[in-house]
Amino acid sequence: MDPSAPVLVTGGSGYVASWIVRYLLEDGRTVRATVRNPDKATGLEHLHALAAAHPGRLTLHKADLLDEGSYTEAMAGCELVIHTASPFLVGKVKDAYADLVEPALEGTKNVLTSVDATPSVKRVVLTSSVVAIYGDAVEMRGKRTFTEADWNATSSLEHQPYSYSKTVAEREAWDRQAAQDRWDLVTIHPGLVLGPSLTKVSVSGSMTTMEMFTDYSQTFGTARLWLGVVDVRDVARAHIAAGFTPEAQGRYLTNSESIRMLTISRILRAKFGYRPSFPLFEAPKAGAWLVAPFVGQTRDFIAKNVGFPLAFDSSRTTKELGVIFRPAAESVEAHFQQMIDDGITRA
Repeated sequence: MDPSAPVLVTGGSGYVASWIVRYLLEDGRTVRATVRNPDKATGLEHLHALAAAHPGRLTLHKADLLDEGSYTEAMAGCELVIHTASPFLVGKVKDAYADLVEPALEGTKNVLTSVDATPSVKRVVLTSSVVAIYGDAVEMRGKRTFTEADWNATSSLEHQPYSYSKTVAEREAWDRQAAQDRWDLVTIHPGLVLGPSLTKVSVSGSMTTMEMFTDYSQTFGTARLWLGVVDVRDVARAHIAAGFTPEAQGRYLTNSESIRMLTISRILRAKFGYRPSFPLFEAPKAGAWLVAPFVGQTRDFIAKNVGFPLAFDSSRTTKELGVIFRPAAESVEAHFQQMIDDGITRA
């Protein structure tokens, strides 16, 4: 990669993308970040601050996942494209295809169409997810760990539509990459991303999950649910290393540890003291199954995920990309402290 060539980061105001932008600037790179509306009054303050701190090296560009060709102008002259932009919705989804699959799939197609039309691009780094590796935790039965060789083959529009959207978007990316030989593709697969945010307004699964420890929804117990956890700063570094490590190829799992929801609660209690919103025990699976529809989950999800341990092998990411993962407890504590600092919960 030409170190003077600009790097394009799609979805530049997002939780992970903001850290990618920051680290690229601190590394001396020039960055173009796409956002839906560069002129909006709120939500981009952190990017404007980064631009001010690094004069002349960060510019914001208007682009939308469903607007064909909207990435082409910002991409001109870039050798590396880091595609992080993707929809995320939690709870009940009204139209799984329109709300999740279409923007993920069509957005990936649109970005890669611009890549195909931009001769300077040499590599694309795509933010995928562990949910493109597996569909439900029950699939761990008979396996020691999930690895980059695994693919989600069980999610659909009706079951785990978000997981399905990430899977079909990634498969589309690999199909597009295989159809040509100018640019290569590397994908990053984090689990639950925790840690400090550079903005108060980004929406992600991590924000939604951690809010469960403040809204009293788990006061009478939490589900026996395992999550792969990784720090947002480590995920950002993995993207950058994937972009600038010549030998990087294929898929990279980025998870520090697999821990239970109750473990997160114990970490929070040890650091911040007792709160009624921090669950003290795990509820019976039958109870979680019973209340699932009332808390934005399906009973099918509970049946296939609660009570089944998860394990991921991220050793390839450490070995080939040089990413040393922070302990999960550090990320949990930093995330909750950020929630306190931002006024989302009390001190």
